[in-house]
Amino acid sequence: MSLRAWLRARVRTNEFFLVFLAVVLGIGTGFVVTLMSELAQLAHVLIYGIRIDVRLSANDVINPWVAAASLVVGGFILGLMEWYRRRRKISAAVDPVEANALRGGRLSLRDSLIVSLQTLISNGSGASVGLEAGYTQIGAGLSSLGGRFLNLRRNDLRIIVGAGAAAAIAAAFDAPLTGAFYACELIVGTYTAASAAPILAAAISGTLVVRWLGTNTYSLNVPDLVMSDLRQYGLMLVLAILVSGIGILVMRAAPLVERVFGHKLLPVWLRPMIGAMCIAAMAAVTPQVLGAGHGAMVLDLSRDMLPSHIALLIVLKLAACLISLASGFRGGLFFASLFIGSLIGKLFATVLHLYIPELAFHVDPNVSALTAMACLGVAIVGGPLTMSFLVLEMTHSLEITAGVLASCLVTSMMVRQFFGHSFSTWRLHLRGETIRGAHDVGWLRSLTVSRLMRTDVKTEPRQATVDVCRHLHPLGSTHAIFLLDEDRHYAGTVLLADLFSSDYDIGADTREVSTLAKYLEMTLTPSMNVKVAMACFDKAESEILAVTDETTHEVLGFLTEAFARKRYVDEINRATEEVFQ
Repeated sequence: MSLRAWLRARVRTNEFFLVFLAVVLGIGTGFVVTLMSELAQLAHVLIYGIRIDVRLSANDVINPWVAAASLVVGGFILGLMEWYRRRRKISAAVDPVEANALRGGRLSLRDSLIVSLQTLISNGSGASVGLEAGYTQIGAGLSSLGGRFLNLRRNDLRIIVGAGAAAAIAAAFDAPLTGAFYACELIVGTYTAASAAPILAAAISGTLVVRWLGTNTYSLNVPDLVMSDLRQYGLMLVLAILVSGIGILVMRAAPLVERVFGHKLLPVWLRPMIGAMCIAAMAAVTPQVLGAGHGAMVLDLSRDMLPSHIALLIVLKLAACLISLASGFRGGLFFASLFIGSLIGKLFATVLHLYIPELAFHVDPNVSALTAMACLGVAIVGGPLTMSFLVLEMTHSLEITAGVLASCLVTSMMVRQFFGHSFSTWRLHLRGETIRGAHDVGWLRSLTVSRLMRTDVKTEPRQATVDVCRHLHPLGSTHAIFLLDEDRHYAGTVLLADLFSSDYDIGADTREVSTLAKYLEMTLTPSMNVKVAMACFDKAESEILAVTDETTHEVLGFLTEAFARKRYVDEINRATEEVFQ
C-alpha cells in the first residue's frame, strides 16, 4: 500500500488523523499568514517611506502624490487582471463560504493564490481593505487541496476547509478562540463535536507559529476595564441597536456604490484606477483611510478626539472601504469594520460626556469602543460569538465579554430581522444566490423538481365534460387530471375529489370540466429546488401542482406536497446526522 493510500485510509476512518491533518495545515497557514503580513508591511515601508514598526494608517502625514501613484498603479494591475479574466471567460474565484455552502468544500488552489495575490496588491498599495480575505482564502485553499488529495468525505472536507480559515484568522489576530468560532459560525455553519477538535487544533497551531516567529499581528493592548453597573449594560444595548442600523446602511450602500463603478461606460480595467484616485483624495485629508486601519485603531483608542473629528473619520473610512471594494480592489472588511466600530463607540461615549453628563458617568469610553467594534463586526461580517471571543482574548475580562456578547446578540437579531444576512453573504445574493450562511445547502441545489416529479400525468382537453372525465379517470386512479388548451398548454388542475363531488352530478354530461379547474397561475418548473417548491405549495394552498416547461408551458409531470416534504426532511436528516454522532 502506498503512503498516500495509507493516509487516506487512516484519515477517513480515524478522527485522530483528521486532527493531525488540521494541525499540519494550521502550521502551514500560519507561515503563509506571516509571509503575507510581512510583505504588505514591507510594501508600505518601501512605497510610503514609513518606519518598519509603524502601521500605514497610524502615520500623521503621508505624501498624497505617493499615495495617488501607488494606488493607481495597484488599481491598474488589478484592472488588467480582471480584464484578462473576463476576456478569457474564466469563472470568478469561489470564497470559503460559498465553497462550504454550495460545493462541499471544494476550492481551486490556483484561484485562491490569485485572490491572495490580489489582496496583497490591494492592501500593499494602500487601498482601504484588510488582508483577512486573502488569509482565509489561502488557508482554506491549501486545506481543500489537502483534503481532496486524501479523498475526504464531503463533511470532513468542509471541516478541514473551516480549519484552514480558523488558522488564518487565529494567526492574524493572535486569537485562537476567535479563529475557531469564526470557522464554526461563518465557514462551516455549525457547532458539532466532530468539527470542534480539528478546527481548534488548526487555530492553536496557526497562532503558535505566529508567536514563534514573533511577527506583529493584529492584537490590541487595552487597559484593565470594568463594567460599572447595570446602567452601563443598558447603554451598551442602546449602542448595539444604533450600530445595527449603521451596519445595515453600509450593506445597503455597498451594491449602490458597486453599481456606479459597474456602469457599462466604464471599462473594467479603468474602474480600480478611478477608485484609487478617490481613495488618494481622502488620504490627503487623513492617512487613517489607508489599509485596514489597525495602526489608526491603536492610536485612536488612547487619545482624546473631538466628536466632529471622529465623525469625519467614520464617514471617510466607510467611503474608502466601499469605494475600494466596488471599484475592484480585493480584500476584506473584517478589521476595517472593527476600526470603524471602535470609532462609533468612541463617538457615542464622547457625545454622552459632552451633552448628557448624567449618563456619561456610567460609560467607559474604552468599553463603549470595544462593544461597538464587536457589534459592527457582527453586523457586517457576522458571527456574534466570534466577535465576543475576540474581545475576550483582547481584554481577558469575562465581565466585559458578557456585556459585549449581549450587545452582539442584539445586533445579530436586528440585522437578521431587517436585512437578512451579513457582508459575508451579500455578494452571493447580488449574484442571485439565496443562502444566508455557510450551512451546507449544496445538496439542496441538486434536489430539484425534475428529480422528484412523477411523469405519469393524466391530461384532458379543457372542453371535455365532467361525465366523460369521470368515465376515463375513475376515483382513486390518480391524484388529479391536468387540463390542456387548444395549443396543448397547461390550462388548470382538477382534483379527483372535486371531479366526483355530488355537487356536479346534475348536468355532468354538459358541464365542461374547465369550470372545476384550479391553480391556473401556479405551477412548478423542473429547475426549482425542493425548498422553492414547498414555498409554492404553501402559497397555492395545494397538495399537488403541475410541473410545466418554462418556455412552452407544456405539462411535464406533477409533484405532491407530501412527497416533496418527505424527501426534504430525509435529506436534512442525512446532511445533519453528524451532529448526533
